[in-house]
Amino acid sequence: MDHPTAAAEVVQRAAGVIAARHRGDLDGAEALLASFPSEQARTLGFYLLADLALGFLRVQTGQSTEDLVQELSLHVATAANQPPTPG
Repeated sequence: MDHPTAAAEVVQRAAGVIAARHRGDLDGAEALLASFPSEQARTLGFYLLADLALGFLRVQTGQSTEDLVQELSLHVATAANQPPTPG
């Protein structure tokens, strides 16, 4: 996916999946996930979105990307070891 417009589209679609999920629209999130043209496009979209989000966070906090990723990894590890909360 070399075209910037196509890359922007998959990033926006990935952001839409997350937004739909957070507003409780699970059907909408599933529909958006299914609308990616390929698994490679889906992976690229979420990768680019994560990279963009980390860039925003880096600018806001002044931390290096490496430090942010390390902190994120610790949060993920902690969350993985906690029992699920009742929904």
